Amino acid sequence: MKRFTMTAVLAASALALASCSSPDSRTEATSETTTTAAEKAHEGHSHDGHEHDAEQKEVSSLTPRVVLTHEGGITTIDSLSGEALDAVDEPGFYRLNHAGDGRHVMVTDSDVFRVYDSGNEAAKHEDHYHYYESAPHLKDTSYDAAKAGHVVHHEGLTALFSDATGDVTIVATDEIANPDAKTTTLSTGAAHHGVAVPFEDGSVLHTVGTEEERHTIRHVAADGTVLAETDNCPGVHGEAVADGEAVVFGCTNGPVVYRDGAFTKIAASGYQRNGNLAGSEDSPIVLGDNKTEKDAEFERPTSVVLIDSRDASLRTVELGSSYWFRSLARGPEGEAIVLTYDGELVIIDEETGEITNKIKVIEPWREKEEWQQPGPILKVAGTDAYVTDAANNTLVVVDLTSGEIALEHKLDFSPVEMAVATGRA
Repeated sequence: MKRFTMTAVLAASALALASCSSPDSRTEATSETTTTAAEKAHEGHSHDGHEHDAEQKEVSSLTPRVVLTHEGGITTIDSLSGEALDAVDEPGFYRLNHAGDGRHVMVTDSDVFRVYDSGNEAAKHEDHYHYYESAPHLKDTSYDAAKAGHVVHHEGLTALFSDATGDVTIVATDEIANPDAKTTTLSTGAAHHGVAVPFEDGSVLHTVGTEEERHTIRHVAADGTVLAETDNCPGVHGEAVADGEAVVFGCTNGPVVYRDGAFTKIAASGYQRNGNLAGSEDSPIVLGDNKTEKDAEFERPTSVVLIDSRDASLRTVELGSSYWFRSLARGPEGEAIVLTYDGELVIIDEETGEITNKIKVIEPWREKEEWQQPGPILKVAGTDAYVTDAANNTLVVVDLTSGEIALEHKLDFSPVEMAVATGRA
C-alpha cells in the first residue's frame, strides 16, 4: 500500500464571528476575536449530534478550496488568494471525486480510495448553517478496492466501485471520513468497468457485465430482489442523477433513463455513445457528450446532447468546436456548460438547447490522445466556474452571473484533475 508524505504549506484558519447567513461563493472569513460576540452568535443554537475536529475554527463564511492533482502529487489552494494551503508530495496518477458531504474528496489511487479533507465544512442547524475551517490534509481513512473506479454519492450514501471484482462498497456519506464507518458490500457478479447508484431505502442501481462486455443495468432491493432491469445498454458507461430522482446512463446505441421504477430506452438510429454525463439537482435534463463515429480511432465531437428524463427525449446541440470528457458541467440554475477547444465556455439553455452566451476563458487547446495527460478542466461551484489551463499552468475563476473572469491564479504545475470543496453537500 502506497504511503503519503504530507507537507502543510499553509494552515489558513482564523477564529471568526459565527454567521447564520449564506456565504458568497468567493468570500473569505472575516476575523473576529471578541469572545462575547461569538458567544452571542451561538445563543439558542443546539449543536447536539455534531462533532467538530479539535483544530476547527468557526468562521463567518467559507472560501471554496480547490483540490488539484498533478504529476508531483496533490495540492490544495485557496480559490480567492491562490495561496497553497496543503501539498501531498507523492508523485503518482490520482483521480478526484466528491465524497458527497461538501467537505471530503475521494482520491482514487490504483487499488484504494483515500479520503482527503478539504477543511471546509458547512454544518446545517435547522434553518441555517454554521461554517468551520481547518487545515486541509489527506486522512488515514481509506477503502480498499482493486482497480478502484467510479464514485457516486446519492441520498446520503456514497458508492465505491471496484472494477477488478465488480464489488460495490457503500458507506454513509456523513461517515466517509470515519475509519470505523460501517460499510455494506454488494457483488454485481463479475469484474467490469461499472458504476452503482445507492438509494436511501437500501436498494442500488448498478451495472452488470464482464471485462469483455457490459450491456445490463439492474435495480436491486436491499435483500437482493431484482426490481427492474434492462439489457439494452451496450458499452454502458457513466451515470447522472437528474431532478425528479431520475438516473441517466450512457450506452453506445443511445442512453437509458431510469425513472419511477422503470427503464426507458432512447434509441439511436446508429452508433451513439453518450458515456460522459453531467446532471443537476435543479434540472430534469442531463448534459452528455455525443460520439457517433463507431470506428473512429480518436473522435473529436463538436456536438453535445441534452437528455430529458421526463419524457425520455434527446436534443442535439451543435457547438462549432470540440471538447473532451472534462469539459462538461452544470450552472447554478441548471444550465448546461461546455468548455470547448477554442477556449470558450459555451452556456446552453437546457430546456431549449439555445446557446445563450460564450465566455472566452483560456487560450485555444486540443485534447491529447492519452486522456491521463494534463488538459483543461471545468468545474462549477455556486455561481462560479473554475477552469484550469494545463498548457499555461493557470486556474481561472469565472463569475457566471456577469460572464466575466473574476480571478486568475498562476500554478506551479499542470493540473490533471480538480475538485472544488465549498463545505456544502
